[in-house]
Amino acid sequence: MSTHVLFVCTGNTCRSPMAEGLMRQALASRGLEQVTVSSAGTGAWDGAPVSEGAYLVGLENGLDLSGHSARLLTREIVRGADLILVMSGHHLARVGELGGEHKAHLLAAYAGRDETQAEVSDPFGSDLASYRTTFTELQELIGTVAGRVADSVR
Repeated sequence: MSTHVLFVCTGNTCRSPMAEGLMRQALASRGLEQVTVSSAGTGAWDGAPVSEGAYLVGLENGLDLSGHSARLLTREIVRGADLILVMSGHHLARVGELGGEHKAHLLAAYAGRDETQAEVSDPFGSDLASYRTTFTELQELIGTVAGRVADSVR
């Protein structure tokens, strides 16, 4: 039985593609082929490439995001996911509107962080240092989340 994990942010060009790439890496290192990963954005422009900052920070960390193509979050995408991890509260609300409230969580809260610090900041339009900060935060969160997902599928 396979499990599908979906990451959601706003434009699907920064946080969710980085989270998706990190999760793929973490799952591959654990040998979990039965878990698939994707991402989408609540305000995404279909087909948009990953942002330059996310691309560069990905490369610095051995993650090639050049093949990413943004997708707008739809009811069908929500329906196809088993676990939906979002970056902030307004993403959680949108997933709920699309019928996914029972399987959606704030990424940081799902990783065990206190609800008051459960939003992952959006580096879009900021400098490379902001992207690095967000990437590092996502790395830490994804490490924990991959462990939880691994435990649930074993």
